[in-house]
Amino acid sequence: MGEIAVLVATIVMLVLIFVKVPIFVSMICACLSYFALNPDANIVIAAQRITSGIESTSLLACPFFIMAGVFFNYTGVTSRLVDFCTLATGRLNGGLAQANILLSTIMGGMSGSSNADAAMEAKILVPAMEESGLSKPFSTVITAFSSIITPLIPPGIGMILYGTLAGASIGKMFMWGLVIGLITCVTMMAFTEYIARRRGYKPYRTGRVAKGETARVLKRSWAALVLPFIIIGSIRIGIVSPSEAGAVAVIYSLVLGLVWREMGKKELLAALHESAVTVGSLMLIVAAASIYSWVLTKEQIPQLFANFLLKFISDKYLFVLFINLFLLVVGMLMEGASATIILSPLLAPVAMMYGIDLIHFGMIIIFNMSIGGISPPIGTLMFVTCGVTGCSIKDFLKESVPYFIYLLVLLVLISYVPFLFY
Repeated sequence: MGEIAVLVATIVMLVLIFVKVPIFVSMICACLSYFALNPDANIVIAAQRITSGIESTSLLACPFFIMAGVFFNYTGVTSRLVDFCTLATGRLNGGLAQANILLSTIMGGMSGSSNADAAMEAKILVPAMEESGLSKPFSTVITAFSSIITPLIPPGIGMILYGTLAGASIGKMFMWGLVIGLITCVTMMAFTEYIARRRGYKPYRTGRVAKGETARVLKRSWAALVLPFIIIGSIRIGIVSPSEAGAVAVIYSLVLGLVWREMGKKELLAALHESAVTVGSLMLIVAAASIYSWVLTKEQIPQLFANFLLKFISDKYLFVLFINLFLLVVGMLMEGASATIILSPLLAPVAMMYGIDLIHFGMIIIFNMSIGGISPPIGTLMFVTCGVTGCSIKDFLKESVPYFIYLLVLLVLISYVPFLFY
C-alpha cells in the first residue's frame, strides 16, 4: 500500500509541476495525497518535517550567499569586475565574449546564482558586445552558456543543497566544483577563441593598453577581486564554515557599498527585498522536499529503485550513462535547484550501491542541471537571457548547437574520467 501511495503522490507532483503549479505547492499536495492514501502514516510528521527540513546548519549558507550575490549588483562590485574582465581579455578573439565568460567565473565565486548573473550580464555586456561587432544571438548564447559556470564555482547553491540532502561533505564538493568550474572556464574561452577566429570576430582591443589604464582598473576592482579568495580560502583552511563564509560575503559587500558610496537607503531596501523573495522561494521548496524525502526513506524507495536497476544494469558505467540521460531530460523540464532537491535523496543512495563516490555523483547531477538551465522547453537561463536581450528562441537554439556539443563532451569527461578534475 505504501509503494502505491508513493507512486500516486509522485504522479500528482509531476502533473501539478507540468501545469505550472509552484514547485513547493506541487510537492506539498503530493505528500498530502500520500498521507491520505496510507493510513499507517501519521500526518503530524508532515508538519514536523517542514520545520526540521530547514533547520540544517549547512542550509544557512544559501540565504547568505544569495543575499551577497544580490548585494554585489547594488554596491558597484559587478561594474568593477566588468572593467577588470574587459581589460584582461581584450586582446583575445571574441573580445567581450571572453570577458563575459571570465566574469561568470568570478561571479560564481561570490554568489552561486546563475539566473541573477545571467540577467545582469545580459543587461550590461550584451549591448556592448553587439556594438563591438558580435551578433545578438552569439552574444546571448555566450551569456547564457557562461552562466552555467556560476553554480560550479564555490559557493554554488546546488552543491550546498546536494551536500545537505545526500550527506556529502560540502567542503569537498566545493573543491571539486572549483576545479571543474575553472576547467570549464578555460575550455569555454578556448572554444570561443576558435569560433571567433572562424567567424572573424576581432579582439575588443587590438592595440596596447593606454598608459595607466591597468593601474586604474586594478585600483578600482582589487577589493572586489579578492572576495572569492577570501571565501574559498577561509573555508579551505578551516577559519570559517560555508555558512559563516556567506555571512562574511554579505558584510564585505555592504562595507564596499558604503566605502564606494554606491549603496544608499533605496538600494539597500531593494536588495533586501530581492534577497527575501529569492531566499523565501528556495526555502519553501526545501521545506516541502523534506517531507517528500521522508516519504521516500520510509517506504525504502531508493532501495527498491536500486534493486530494480541492478536487475537490468549491473555495470556502474552503464548506470552513469542511464543517469546522465535521465538527468538531461529532467533538466529540460524542471528548474535545477528544485530537481536537485527532489532527486538527491533518491539517487545518491543508489549511486553508493554502485560504488560511485558521493562527491563525484553530486558533480554529475549539478553539471547536468546546469545544462538543463539552457535547454528547451523550460531552460530558465535561455529565457532570462533572451528576455533581456530580445533574441528569439529560434536564433538562440541555432547559435547554441556547437556549445551544446562542447558541454556534452565535458559531461562525458566528468562522468567517466573524474581524475582529470580532481
